[in-house]
Amino acid sequence: MKEIRGVLTAMATPFAESGSVDLDAGRRLAAHLLEHGSHGLVVGGTTGECPTLTDEETIELLRVVRDEVGDEALLVCGTGTNDTRHSRELTKKAAAASADASLVVVPYYNKPNRAGLRAHFEAVAEAVPELPMVMYNIPSRVVINMPPDLLAELAAVDNIVAVKQANDEELGPVEGLDVFAGNDNTFLRVLEFGGAGGITVASHVAGEQMRAMWDAAQSGDLAKAQEIDAELTPLYEGLAVTTNPIPVKAALELLGLASGRVRLPLVAADAEQRMAVKAALEGLGLPVAQ
Repeated sequence: MKEIRGVLTAMATPFAESGSVDLDAGRRLAAHLLEHGSHGLVVGGTTGECPTLTDEETIELLRVVRDEVGDEALLVCGTGTNDTRHSRELTKKAAAASADASLVVVPYYNKPNRAGLRAHFEAVAEAVPELPMVMYNIPSRVVINMPPDLLAELAAVDNIVAVKQANDEELGPVEGLDVFAGNDNTFLRVLEFGGAGGITVASHVAGEQMRAMWDAAQSGDLAKAQEIDAELTPLYEGLAVTTNPIPVKAALELLGLASGRVRLPLVAADAEQRMAVKAALEGLGLPVAQ
């Protein structure tokens, strides 16, 4: 099993002018991210606009990214939905398409109770026992929260190995699980308590700096990690000017790395949002298109 640690970029899904997934652009973006600081990638996550990707699109993107980056690269695939049967089948498909781990979000809209949450994650994990699972707790999007004690209970399942924690108020160590920052502005906090890393968005454009934060923390130089984090704070803010992944897609377009297109019900960044993103990029000295 590959080590699941470090800077894992939640890769945006490029779209062609026709609205289809731009697989060639996906290849290029994946290679760029791994060449510029990322330890690994998450394909088909929230930043990848998973709610509007078909299963076939998610798996095809995973396949072409794997073909591009090779067998050694760490690839995690988003396979969580609010339908346990669907999540199980998508997880099986991701494993067959060479994913190294799954990212499974807390079921949204249904509002399962504690017993239902536990049964959901157990059932999805059981679908592919050899595939490590990273749970994803993000109450701002799914309405309900997975409390730390329930996360710890699920650590008893052999292949549930980690959690992406996007509840900043409950961010901290969880017994039996590796913890990943779910928001860019908490990456430093995770490094400070010895967590596994972050599943990040800003690493699309500041991957080398975020990798330097990780490296500094691993060598015990938290002062250096804190210094880099302070330098990146305006970028975190710029990429949060509206709903993710609208701002990061605008950033990728401004840097000439990928199109800024998103799928409805999301819409592309407006002029004011684009200016905020542009200012954040320029603040880091990045070569922004006019």
